[in-house]
Amino acid sequence: MPTDNLRITRTHPLISPAVLEEELPLTAAASARVADWRSTIQSILAGEDQRLLVIVGPCSVHDPEAAREYAERLATVSAEVAERVFCVMRVYFEKPRTVVGWKGLINDPGLDGTYQINRGLRLARGLLADVAEIGLPAATEFLDTTFGQYYTDLVSWGAIGARTVESQIHRELASGLSMPVGIKNRTDGDVQVAIDAIRAAAHRHLFPSLTKEGAPAILETSGNPDCHLVLRGGRSPNYQAEAVGAAQALLRDAGLADTVMVDCSHANSAKDPERQPETARDVVDQRRAGNRGLKGLMIESHLVGGRQDIGGELRYGQSITDPCLDFETTRALLLELADRIT
Repeated sequence: MPTDNLRITRTHPLISPAVLEEELPLTAAASARVADWRSTIQSILAGEDQRLLVIVGPCSVHDPEAAREYAERLATVSAEVAERVFCVMRVYFEKPRTVVGWKGLINDPGLDGTYQINRGLRLARGLLADVAEIGLPAATEFLDTTFGQYYTDLVSWGAIGARTVESQIHRELASGLSMPVGIKNRTDGDVQVAIDAIRAAAHRHLFPSLTKEGAPAILETSGNPDCHLVLRGGRSPNYQAEAVGAAQALLRDAGLADTVMVDCSHANSAKDPERQPETARDVVDQRRAGNRGLKGLMIESHLVGGRQDIGGELRYGQSITDPCLDFETTRALLLELADRIT
């Protein structure tokens, strides 16, 4: 009597990372740009570059064409504020779900439950390549621990989210990523678990994954010294000076730099996108008051503000996950932050 794979209904072939890279290669120019962008972000986090790091863009990508248009618009604003603000575009392909729901462009590019993952991987890599050619660094969250092999060469900043911050495999993954990684506090607001994750990710690890050729392998890492804390709120906001100061004290107690980024969305805005500018201004004012450990912000923004549900005809450029700030308001905010920052 069989005892294995009793609930597996079908096995689907999966493209290998090496084949996808052959189809959509990283150009020499894009490679040089990504290396330079990562170095810039490292310098900002280390305090060598005094600019404000801003990770800005859609909550998640569901329409690559709208995302490309967003990138083109953001690139123009980024050039305007470049002396004081360093913009990185959110290009998020995976969506963690509390129970069930749309899991993101890679898992379900058709938004219809057909789960054409190979197509989703091609769309994801192609979009990241286009964003690099447009001239913008890209940020993404790492949720599935194997997907990164398909496109990390095009990512300048990574994130470990609030739902996976306690996961050992995600801490191991972060230890081997080639870019700076922001690690968020837990959904209930617990900051210590994120600090534990930062410490863990700085160490050597060995864990099973895939090679570029798609073969199973044990990857050995050297540790990632560029992981840092992202405050995203919890049961209450945690972007105000008292909460930021408490988080920085915990970092120092752990022997870490007091480097902090603030996510202006999620619990820090009660998921009301119109409150994100208020949060951003507060953080910049804290910097102006002398808190140099505050290095950056995250802003959820799309071409059209708000959100919509999947089903029927979708409005172009509007989020289907968390509600976002519209682009014109985002542009005005970035210009304002550049004027306020010191």
